[in-house]
Amino acid sequence: MSSVNARISVREPAIETSTAQFGEDVRYYLSLSPRQLPSRYLYDGLGSALFDAICQLPWYRLTRAETGLLTTHAAEIFSALAPLSRIVELGSGSGEKLVTLLTGAPRHALPSRLHLVDISTLALETASRALTAFEGVRVVTHQAPYEVGLDDLSREPFPGGRSLVLFLGSNIGNFDPPGADEIVRRIRGAQSPSDGFLIGADLVKPQPDLLLAYDDPLGVTAAFNRNLLVRINRELGGNFDLNSFVHRAVWNEEASRIEMHLVSTRNQHIRVADAQVELTMNEGDSIWTESSYKYRPSQVVAMLERNGFALRRQWVDPTAHFALTLVEAK
Repeated sequence: MSSVNARISVREPAIETSTAQFGEDVRYYLSLSPRQLPSRYLYDGLGSALFDAICQLPWYRLTRAETGLLTTHAAEIFSALAPLSRIVELGSGSGEKLVTLLTGAPRHALPSRLHLVDISTLALETASRALTAFEGVRVVTHQAPYEVGLDDLSREPFPGGRSLVLFLGSNIGNFDPPGADEIVRRIRGAQSPSDGFLIGADLVKPQPDLLLAYDDPLGVTAAFNRNLLVRINRELGGNFDLNSFVHRAVWNEEASRIEMHLVSTRNQHIRVADAQVELTMNEGDSIWTESSYKYRPSQVVAMLERNGFALRRQWVDPTAHFALTLVEAK
């Protein structure tokens, strides 16, 4: 699938053009072979809420593993980067991970500014409220794609000290390998030498564990996936019949990725009026909605080092197979 990240969307405040961009993307990606939809559009208000629910499922151990590593190693992270003046979180979500990290920091080590970059207004509002607990720390929100947020930050006057960029939740897994290199290079380009970068990456694990995480018995991930069709119907005048599509998760071992698809259960004609889309889908045809690449610890380090970073520490949860890696800009 294309190197589209699950958290990228049209930048605000360009509200008046966002629907047009959504329609253009739907028209383009549904014309490809195989048919696709950008995973960034999974995250409307309901989609973001469903994803938060996914993170609480017992079969989706990524979030709990990362939270455990952040809790255990927070003081060490801040010590390695002192003095730290600014933290930037890409894809901040509800802010829970950042709260966990800050809670483990010595009071004197807290940065003066927190910058949250996310496409979801609700997520930014929720995260901002959660971070009010840290007195004296200014919270700045950026409703924007990662790249736009990084560009904004690179132009912003910075008083000094070190910056730390957080890219957690294995968001890197939603990029294909060239796309992952590109976003890491862009992060490095927005930083100064000795700035820090903390990245969380889900690791390769037994296939049954992977499939349970992306096709849970409660059907929450299926609802998250099918909600993309609800969004197209609502915002672009689509006629997708939800009862005629099922969620499917596939482990592609050769590419080291989980793929999510929406599979047609019958022959049907699809029309998306505002995107000028007309297409026929046969029983068994699918739309590819998301990829999630899985890494080995050494692959994470190699990716970071070839894009301008030097390894400081890497922590691995051997049970959940998750890695948290701290590097420094060279």
